[in-house]
Amino acid sequence: MRFLKRHSHRLRTVVPSSRPSPRRPISTHPAASNDTTSIVPIKSLLIANRGEIALRIARTAASMGIRTTTLYTDVDASSQHAKCSPNSLALNSYLNGAHIISLAQKHGIDALHPGYGFLSENPTFAQACEDAGIRFVGPPPKAMEEMGDKARSKEIMNAAGVPCVPGYHGSEQSVEQLRAHAQKIKYPVLLKSVKGGGGKGMRIVKSDEEFEAQLRSARQEARASFGDGGEVMLVEKYVVRPRHVEVQVFADRYGNCVALGERDCSVQRRHQKILEESPAPVLDDVTRKDLWDKARTAALAVGYVGAGTVEFILDKDTGEFYFMEMNTRLQVEHPVSEMVTGTDLVEWQFRVAAGERLPLTQDEIEERILERGAAIEARIYAENPEKGFFPDSGKLVHLVTPKTSEDVRIDAGFVEGDTVSEAYDGMIAKLIVRGRDRETAIRKLELALREYEVVGLSTNIEFLKRLCRSQAFIEGEVETGFIDKWREELFQPKHVSDEVFAQAALGLLHSSQSPSGPHGKPLGFGEAAVQNTRKFAFRVKRDDDAETKPDLVQVELTQSGNNLYSISVSRSDSSETPQVLENIVSEPVSSASAAKKITTFFPLSRIESTLVQDPAAPEKLTVFQLGEKTELVLEQPGWFEKALGLKEIAASVVAPMPCKILRNEVEEGQEVEKGTPLVVIESMKMETVIRSPQKGVVKKLAHKEGDICKAGTVLVLFEDAEAAAE
Repeated sequence: MRFLKRHSHRLRTVVPSSRPSPRRPISTHPAASNDTTSIVPIKSLLIANRGEIALRIARTAASMGIRTTTLYTDVDASSQHAKCSPNSLALNSYLNGAHIISLAQKHGIDALHPGYGFLSENPTFAQACEDAGIRFVGPPPKAMEEMGDKARSKEIMNAAGVPCVPGYHGSEQSVEQLRAHAQKIKYPVLLKSVKGGGGKGMRIVKSDEEFEAQLRSARQEARASFGDGGEVMLVEKYVVRPRHVEVQVFADRYGNCVALGERDCSVQRRHQKILEESPAPVLDDVTRKDLWDKARTAALAVGYVGAGTVEFILDKDTGEFYFMEMNTRLQVEHPVSEMVTGTDLVEWQFRVAAGERLPLTQDEIEERILERGAAIEARIYAENPEKGFFPDSGKLVHLVTPKTSEDVRIDAGFVEGDTVSEAYDGMIAKLIVRGRDRETAIRKLELALREYEVVGLSTNIEFLKRLCRSQAFIEGEVETGFIDKWREELFQPKHVSDEVFAQAALGLLHSSQSPSGPHGKPLGFGEAAVQNTRKFAFRVKRDDDAETKPDLVQVELTQSGNNLYSISVSRSDSSETPQVLENIVSEPVSSASAAKKITTFFPLSRIESTLVQDPAAPEKLTVFQLGEKTELVLEQPGWFEKALGLKEIAASVVAPMPCKILRNEVEEGQEVEKGTPLVVIESMKMETVIRSPQKGVVKKLAHKEGDICKAGTVLVLFEDAEAAAE
């Protein structure tokens, strides 16, 4: 294997590989014309998926004159994908293959696109479609079955000369037998379900002592995600500094297969991707070409047809790469490859499914890659990075998205007013940008992210902005442990400027005032001599585990004329005198929405801000200013809380999201240390361990295994907490 060259950021020329050529010739040149007698165009299509991928498939289908029908469950009855087609059918689950096929037959639909996830990699479902006379827009069931079984796929790859990670892929599945294989391979090892994907059912085991607990957790999550058979595990050597590099391949039924470049997907959390980019940074051309060749070899080894992705682990320390798995479907991150090749891969899927040959040769694709620069995709998730990337859900109270163009694309499944449900994956949208080189693409990505405004649930947008500014990321020093390695930099608390607090106070003031005459009026009840000063107190909303409250910031507004103010900002953590801003002109912009826009002329700058109050919790205020989002909490006067009897239950642990209780890890009366696992919950099919925020004694476990809890529900109560609550 070749080593990485740290300064090779772009594919420049095709360098002949000195490595052994594939065992079978790879055809990449389609004939000049198709055999039209074997081409049967798709005329009607059932999209067996939801959200952004259903909408994305529908757009291409409409452009090709294909009549589409979508599906929806009760949760998705008002979703965008249910509304995008005049033909939309109800069903109880996107995993009910028999019902989906019967709907297609009943409505005379001749083809089905599975999207990604759900039944997209289920060979039994693909075969059932074919048996029912419905074209499955995907690979042949046999190829899907062979690549879908992680153990079988590695046997095939070894036989085809594609390097695989050392490990155990057999049928012996007892704890003792798997532990023995782990000891033989030597720790750290990776446990992974044979049906795995998307980071589910996967655990890193660093020592023999934790092997059994990690195996139990991986199996439970795999069964929940993949059903029967998901608990069958692979044990593989864990590469300490791996990169995740994958190749987009496409094959037709005539034996032609091309690689549409590679994607680096190394920046991950919970073994799931956050950013994907193409070309991969810091990768020499020989290794790049070898990855492409090995990926095509892998596809042809199983008679593949359609779009697929061959995933590799690339060892940063040795420069060697190993086959990991093949995803026998369209990937979430396929727009990255579309951007750098100028293609529509969904259109390719429809054409290949109709019997056409591939539209481009390998040489033509490589020419396009050289011309089109670099592309990056950021996944916009409903999650809280400061809380370990916990999933979130809720209504999109306010949503503003970046302006799109030829180089800025958004694939989204939600609009303002929609609800992101905890029942499904929390991806709100994908933001994809292209630049003439990687550095330009990163800058354009950050600029686009700064245009986003989301209120109603937590997102990873602010984290993605910080990622774009990380020097290590800019230099291409990516690996799957990137976030943990640079955690201190990526989660460094930000300083909130005085102008943010001033704008928040001005926004609240403008909202409380009734419309005035043409010359305005002083603050108060109309008389210049009457009270014309208003005070507000804020704290910055903080989601970390710090035990102390954020510092209090007080803002005093004095109105001296029409839209003319003096503003004083004082911080409880500062010994400095309050910051006083005189003769500040602030103009509210009328708006019918919950968002209020304010333009204020400060001494040295003109600042435009958008302010949004949460209708369900008016004390929560979000300020969007200069491309940054700040969440504030309006502090109520002490007498207000006392009058209403409001009291915080301290020293308790609550559910961070809607969830199901999998198990309690402690008992009532047990003494625990800070960080001790208390409860294991499941949300969006992901397991999360809730740990103790303090040292103490467990007084009460509020829920048992199997209980369904809302966000904010108390899970564990400590002794001192119960006394405080009485």
